[in-house]
Amino acid sequence: MHEARVTWQSDGDFAANRYMRGHMWRFDGGAEVPASASPSVVPEPYSDPAAVDPEEAYIASISSCHMLWFLDFARQAGLEPTHYEDRATGELKRQDGKTWIPLVDLNIRVNWANAPDAATHKALHDKAHRACFIANSVRTEIVVNLLEDAP
Repeated sequence: MHEARVTWQSDGDFAANRYMRGHMWRFDGGAEVPASASPSVVPEPYSDPAAVDPEEAYIASISSCHMLWFLDFARQAGLEPTHYEDRATGELKRQDGKTWIPLVDLNIRVNWANAPDAATHKALHDKAHRACFIANSVRTEIVVNLLEDAP
């Protein structure tokens, strides 16, 4: 069982839609993360651009899950990544009366102590994508783009 506590406290004119959307995420391991509605959805000062918004967290969780599976499969294959970076992106779209994120692009760069050939590298990402339980839980299309190795 996983748990996240989300807490918010009223601090404005709620009925007039002038209240802060900032809130706190607390996780079972003790981490606390300031969160807010995205400023693209709720303008400042009623959102906090420095806090994590649900859309960012969604994209980050997809990216993080993929990376963790990739690292484990690389280890099992006797390979050693030394640096991994993903600049994951996604955008809210309005479709069929619903707002959602239909596509997340993972834009991944990896450095290696012992670099595999391109086909092996791609196969590790394909395997990670199939194993990622977040990817398996959502209807968002997830595209894995392998960029040149980081310098």
